Amino acid sequence: MKAQVLLPKIFDFPFTYNSKTKGKIGTLVEVPFGSKKEIGVIWKNNYSEPKNIRIKDISNETIYSLDKKLIDFIEWFSSYNMVPVGLALKMAIGGSDKFIKFKDNLEKVKKTKKKTYLLNKDQTEALRFLESINNKFDVSVLQGTTGSGKTLVYFERIKKIIKKNNQALVLLPEIFLTNEFKSRFEDFFGFEPAVWHSKITPKQKRIIWKGIISNKIKLLVGARSALFLPFKKLGIIIVDEEHDTSYKQDEGVIYNARDMAISRANFEKIPIHLVSSVPSVETFKNIQNKKYRHVKILKRYKNYPLPETKIINLNLNKLKNKFISNDTISLVKNFLNKGDQILFFINRRGFAPYLVCKKCGYKQICSNCSLYLTFHKLKNKAVCHHCAFEKEIKGKCKFNGNCEFIMYGPGVEKIFDEVKEIFPDKKINIFSSDYLQSKEKTKNLFNAIKENKIDILVGTQMISKGFNFPRLNCIVVIDADFSGRGYDLRATEKNIQLYHQLSGRAGRFSSESLIIYQTLTPHNLTLNELIKNRSEELLMKELLLREKNKLPPYIRLVAIIVSSKDRVLSIKGAREIKIKLKSIKDLEILGPVDSPLLKIKKNFRSRLLIRFDNRLLLQKKITKVLNGLKISPKIKLTVDVDPINFA
Repeated sequence: MKAQVLLPKIFDFPFTYNSKTKGKIGTLVEVPFGSKKEIGVIWKNNYSEPKNIRIKDISNETIYSLDKKLIDFIEWFSSYNMVPVGLALKMAIGGSDKFIKFKDNLEKVKKTKKKTYLLNKDQTEALRFLESINNKFDVSVLQGTTGSGKTLVYFERIKKIIKKNNQALVLLPEIFLTNEFKSRFEDFFGFEPAVWHSKITPKQKRIIWKGIISNKIKLLVGARSALFLPFKKLGIIIVDEEHDTSYKQDEGVIYNARDMAISRANFEKIPIHLVSSVPSVETFKNIQNKKYRHVKILKRYKNYPLPETKIINLNLNKLKNKFISNDTISLVKNFLNKGDQILFFINRRGFAPYLVCKKCGYKQICSNCSLYLTFHKLKNKAVCHHCAFEKEIKGKCKFNGNCEFIMYGPGVEKIFDEVKEIFPDKKINIFSSDYLQSKEKTKNLFNAIKENKIDILVGTQMISKGFNFPRLNCIVVIDADFSGRGYDLRATEKNIQLYHQLSGRAGRFSSESLIIYQTLTPHNLTLNELIKNRSEELLMKELLLREKNKLPPYIRLVAIIVSSKDRVLSIKGAREIKIKLKSIKDLEILGPVDSPLLKIKKNFRSRLLIRFDNRLLLQKKITKVLNGLKISPKIKLTVDVDPINFA
């Protein structure tokens, strides 16, 4: 008896093997492949068998099996995102025998002390709304003002799902959010959740994988890749902070985890809840079209008001070699005198984003990428934020002696130094990924904040997401810039979401709180609408603009990036691909053009942008053309379905 076995490798088809048993589709098996043995999955028998080739035997079957719904999802995922089906399978089974051969026992769930939570009227109504559809596919959006207690609502929802012996998956956009979330989870449920992301140990991955496939783990909190785990009895998916662009995986297998979570829920025939304070434009459009159900919690938990806002016009406050205005300082002092915490927000890592020699004009640019290097005081080096290249900032000046670099623009480290100078007697800390690289450091900082041992935080975008700081009542945005960059079509949308979330970090337990926007553009429409809490009106305007310019969510885009060490080869390759793609009807092909980030990791990049009606799924036709190309080995193709920026 023959069986098709799909291997978790870069193949778009399974291999034929002899099987002693009937071989149920989905069973994980060990097979000889080349000189090694590999773990694969018995796949659907809808592929042609090879002729005149000696067929090998399946070595042995394992006790594990993937559900048919997961297999269907993997095939759909592969087709939609234009990736080989073997690579999609690799995300579900890990690409080796590491999950199968080791005998790991599921650790006993650690019990903790449970706290008692009572839902208020708004939360109870939101929960009732979410529960009104069960046991079938349904997309519901839970939207709530920051600090309104959305998490408690979906925790209650999960509790009831688990009681029915079903499993629940909670997706979070960033790895670092899982620890903060974990403690809130323990307070509510009285036990530790299973946590899945790229930084957990191989042993822990094996334990969780086996616990999930056997339905012994009921609830999993995870980053993007958790979506592919082989749940035995998945009952609900929650996508927290659904608008967050971190859900877009932009290296390796490129996909949007939020969109794929909706598809997985569809295949599983289960409800999915998208949770946000300001939804993404796509979600907002689906709410408008009544495609998604929608419930809102308007008031903050215990009715605390949203922060007051103050715009400080930096054109009137002439700042000489500093970035914090005197008006800001006097407002901040009022809060510090009351024992409140302050956050200075600047969305740039490092000390200074540009270094230019004042004698010869030499600029510190990455030798691998077409990007300026950022000076990091922590390392005393200039660092590329794209490829992690580092260098000392010494250099021979072509005029005389060594270069003397002027550092332009502020980063989080520079603001930290300025804040220390202004408030020398205060305890000040940086909240940035460069400073929180270990679990221990993060935990210590959180404890210090909660115990009021820190007066002032200086943080990057990382701090705007899901954190709960009880005494944080004043936030200063150092540079409220709403201009965006030309290659990011989502600049306005991201700004609406970022600043709405950021303001929600303040005054969660106080009737007096303030967010200060320092800006060179005080009359900017987005800023002024935002401070009036009119995010929905801004999203409506954004939708009209997208429709007029034939942009998502009204149209589907597929980006093809052609990269090569040779710039001429990359643009030539892109032109040839464009000619071949013209054979497909209903496609509009834009470009090729140089990417705004022309060089990354020593490769020059050219871009094609394919545009077509989003009711059509033309990815299979595009994949067929691309697979038929005779491409030079000196060229690399990257395909990005539904790109979120054009860098």
